[in-house]
Amino acid sequence: MTDVNLTLVIVSAALLGSGVYLVLERSLSRVLVGLVMIGNGVSIGFLVAGGRAGRAPIVGEDGDSAGIADPLPQAMVLTAIVITLATTAFVLAMAYRSWQLYGHDDVQDDVEDATVRRLATIDVTSEAYAATTSDFPGDDSSGDPGQGPDDDPRGNQAHGKDPLGRDPRTGDPAESDPLRADAAEARGADS
Repeated sequence: MTDVNLTLVIVSAALLGSGVYLVLERSLSRVLVGLVMIGNGVSIGFLVAGGRAGRAPIVGEDGDSAGIADPLPQAMVLTAIVITLATTAFVLAMAYRSWQLYGHDDVQDDVEDATVRRLATIDVTSEAYAATTSDFPGDDSSGDPGQGPDDDPRGNQAHGKDPLGRDPRTGDPAESDPLRADAAEARGADS
């Protein structure tokens, strides 16, 4: 087994760890620095994995191939450099545009992410999932007649429905939302 330079392994691991930490921040400038650190850590990791340095990977007329360096890690490093450059340019453009529009480069919460987070905290099952799954043993939701999502022996709460007819996301009655009321009438669940 070949000797590995432990210093380069530690430097590569430190760059990767620090880069991942910075990528998880909300500031795009920190994300940018994190991506550069990850790219450098990956490049050093490829060079360490390539083994000892050797001669140039060109076989001359004499056919002597002893001591030639492995060209694959070098090609991977060049590829990693190009990918890091493209990703850095993209994040830099996003940070600049965010600075122009908002005066800061923090990533803002998306409205849909907040809705998903709120629904997950109250554990609401989506209507699409409830329509394609069944709590009956042996039912594979293949459309067997007589087994619908409303035939659940545990009640409607397993499918994200409130027995009082309220919307589980907001707690409002289903009739207050005309789209939901129309959907309930179409399903025949409106009573």
